[in-house]
Amino acid sequence: MARATVAASGEHRDADGIRVPAGEAHAWLAGQNQTVCGMSLFRARLRVFPHVPWEYRDTDTLNPGDDVRYICPRCLAALRGRPQRGRRRNWTRTSPRP
Repeated sequence: MARATVAASGEHRDADGIRVPAGEAHAWLAGQNQTVCGMSLFRARLRVFPHVPWEYRDTDTLNPGDDVRYICPRCLAALRGRPQRGRRRNWTRTSPRP
């Protein structure tokens, strides 16, 4: 599977003059005209950042000083994936129904 990069509603320039995402962040796969969650890049006016890899996790917290203000939960869920075969579930059924 291709590596996901970031599409965002805004952009900011860092100290070196490189574009970095700002505002609302979504996952995007190169060659697609929509985000991983199905949002159209054109209609939502999202800018793509093919040089910024999607490295967000469920446990990330956003601070007031961050340029990215919102991380799409649907994109997080889509890229998290399913547990692989052979991995144990983190729960067990203690009292199954008859």
